Order: sequence, then C-alpha cells, then structure tokens
Amino acid sequence: MMVFYILLAIVVLLILAVVAIFNGLVVLKNRTEEAWSDIDVQLKRRYDLIPNLVETVKGYATHEQGTLTKVIEVRNVAMNAHNSNAPMEEQAKNENMLSSTLKSIFALAESYPDLKANENFAKLQDELSDTENKIQASRRFYNGNVRDLNTKIETFPSNVIAGMFGFVKRSFFELADEKERENVKVSFGS
Repeated sequence: MMVFYILLAIVVLLILAVVAIFNGLVVLKNRTEEAWSDIDVQLKRRYDLIPNLVETVKGYATHEQGTLTKVIEVRNVAMNAHNSNAPMEEQAKNENMLSSTLKSIFALAESYPDLKANENFAKLQDELSDTENKIQASRRFYNGNVRDLNTKIETFPSNVIAGMFGFVKRSFFELADEKERENVKVSFGS
C-alpha cells in the first residue's frame, strides 16, 4: 500500500510540473502577443501621421516630389503588409524600410528653412519622433518576450511540453540588412 501512495505522489507531482510548465509557456506566449500588439498600436499611429507630414512638406518642397512619393509608397506597402497580417518577418522588413524613408523627409527640412520653421511641420516631426521612439521601445519589449519564450521552448523539460502542445518559436523584430543601419543620404539637384 505504501508503494501505491509513493507512485500516486510521483504521478501527482509530474502532473503539477506539466501544468506549471504549460502555464508558464502560455504566459510567455501571451506576453509576446501583447508586445506585438504594442508595436501594432504605434505603427497605426505612425501610418496616420505620415500623410499629414507629407502634405505639410509638399507646400514647401514642391520639386522634391520623388522623395514624398517614395515615403507614401513605402507607407502603403508597410500598411498593406500590416493589415493583411503578413508574416512578422515581412512586416518588420517593411517597417524598417519605412523608418529609413522617413529620415529623408526630416533631411529635407534642413534644406528648407521655411519648412523647418513651420509650426505644423515641427509638431508633426515631434509627434513622429515620439512615435518612432515608442516603436523602438515596443520592439525591445517584444524582442525580450520573444527571447524568454524561445528560451523556454528550447530548454528541458519545457521543450517536451512545448512540443506536445504545439508552442513554436517566434522571430525577433530586427533590421534585415546592413543598408538599414546606415544614415540616409539625401542629395538635392541644383
């Protein structure tokens, strides 16, 4: 009879361990999804600010239409990928391209003192800069949660439970290539 109670205790402990590991995986998965949602909110805010910024710049930099068109095109590509729930890697690539392209609008302001002094432009630039900072913070938060989830999925014994219940590793939100790490170069025709 004593053997039965020992075996029962072992089985109960194993079940409790499985439940604890499973719950830990669920918590990390939910935190990762919440972190992605935080990025999502900031990206939507950025999408809304860009057309206003471009319209403000248009009045001052009429012969820089190519730059403005490029910003809108990249914004639309990023927004479409975002709205269609494209794979996270594709969304990250498009968002990184958009961030890089937005730098060119701010570089335009340096060549147009009237634009730089425009109150609307200054407010939009501040709002967009604030949004970019929030996106960066959200990315760091997301990547931290992805790191924790992936670590839990890869380590024993949680990797056994993760495999049984279909938990999968997530991708980090990172720069796709070296070009995206470089400063934007803007040149103006004479």
